[in-house]
Amino acid sequence: MPADIHQNKRPPPKTARNSTKGLPLPASRFQAPPSSGQLAVRACSSISRVWLFEIFDWLWPGILLMRSVTTDTDVAIIGGGLAGSTAAAMLGRAGVRAMLIDPHPTYPPDLRCEKLDDGQVSILRKTGLADEILPTATFDGDMRDGKAWVARSGYLLDKRPGGQHGILYDDLVNAMRATIPPSVPFTIAKATGISVGDDRQELLLSNGTKISARLIVLAQGLGVALKDQIGIKRIVTSPCHSITVAFDIKPRHAGVFDFAALTYYPEHTTDRMAYLTLFPIRTSMRANLMVYRNMDDPLFRDIRHDPERSLFALMPNLRRLTGDIEVVGPIKIRPADLYISKGHRQAGVVLVGDAFATSCPAAGTGTGKVFNDVERLCNTHIPNWLASPGMTADKIAQFYDDPLKRSYDDASSSFAYQLRSLSIDDSFNWNLKRNLRFIVRGAIGAARRVGMIALADHFASEGWAQRLRDLANRA
Repeated sequence: MPADIHQNKRPPPKTARNSTKGLPLPASRFQAPPSSGQLAVRACSSISRVWLFEIFDWLWPGILLMRSVTTDTDVAIIGGGLAGSTAAAMLGRAGVRAMLIDPHPTYPPDLRCEKLDDGQVSILRKTGLADEILPTATFDGDMRDGKAWVARSGYLLDKRPGGQHGILYDDLVNAMRATIPPSVPFTIAKATGISVGDDRQELLLSNGTKISARLIVLAQGLGVALKDQIGIKRIVTSPCHSITVAFDIKPRHAGVFDFAALTYYPEHTTDRMAYLTLFPIRTSMRANLMVYRNMDDPLFRDIRHDPERSLFALMPNLRRLTGDIEVVGPIKIRPADLYISKGHRQAGVVLVGDAFATSCPAAGTGTGKVFNDVERLCNTHIPNWLASPGMTADKIAQFYDDPLKRSYDDASSSFAYQLRSLSIDDSFNWNLKRNLRFIVRGAIGAARRVGMIALADHFASEGWAQRLRDLANRA
């Protein structure tokens, strides 16, 4: 081979060899370690980046405030659930400058109230929104035989006229949102900052918007972040007070149920169950099982894996009324804590619904409590507050001290504990009250069957039949 070829050929790359195995190793393994100067430069660079991030995090709220657009309103409503949406609709229709703030453009599925009874509907009518809301629900009086059956341990006690309007909570909220007039802006964002005082209140939203309002209505349910900022504390009075299990059922074989709705009570206190209620929503039969157990109770695992078997194990005689059933769709389970608020009597901010205090779903008073809160606030107190300067704590206290609000709140709290004791307390007094309750219910049913009580008289406001029903409820 010619010599000039060898001269122009590039030499092979240098490689290091392992002294024990003779294997080539990458040259990078043998690079010299960085000098102390290089290490210092790298350390300073890392520290500088950390400092920059910390400085940015510290300055960012101020940057948002400088860049934010300030919106002025009379009433800023935080939370677009049932309480907030109802308040926005009522204030907007009354011509009050108000705005609604919530991160969800459409309210998402949520296991809460799933029906309205006659008492809740009567309060809803005071808001002026009932005529638009009720057509979106399913009235059990229009289904099947139009009767709501009441039974215990497989035995029918009564067939009373229907009086329940079934509707899923998210459908109820979205129907309420549809009643909000265009004059009420709906801002899709989260409220991240709040400051309150005797005159003007300020909010900072996640999109950088700054809100200046005369009054802030906190209606964000269980949320605590904003309340923490202004020193409002949540005091839990009964953790996991009750648990709701919700699902749909249908007859296992072809056909429909004989009843329009059914409320089924257990026989034994050891079942730790308040009741099972079945009611129509659209074309489905909805089930709400109300129990008093811990979240780690095997019932919840069993009901997810084999719901039909678990239900009949809990209520063996239910089959007499329903026949064989099939659980369809998802099974949702939600525990409920009872809590109250402390430090809420402040200037410029008012709490409504669950933001103020929770109720027990088994007692069925939560939706009525929301409607009562919002009706009193928007029909009476906010118009009076806006008619004069300032928004002092003394003004806000008028709402919390409202006799109708306090009466409903006290009754809701009392019934939550009474129903729990009536369902699971095995003492002599509660056993007596429990037996009396079902004796009265059975007597009303018997009187209805022989015509002593007119079917339409079930929800009458006076008469001996109503007094018997009141006695049954008090028991």
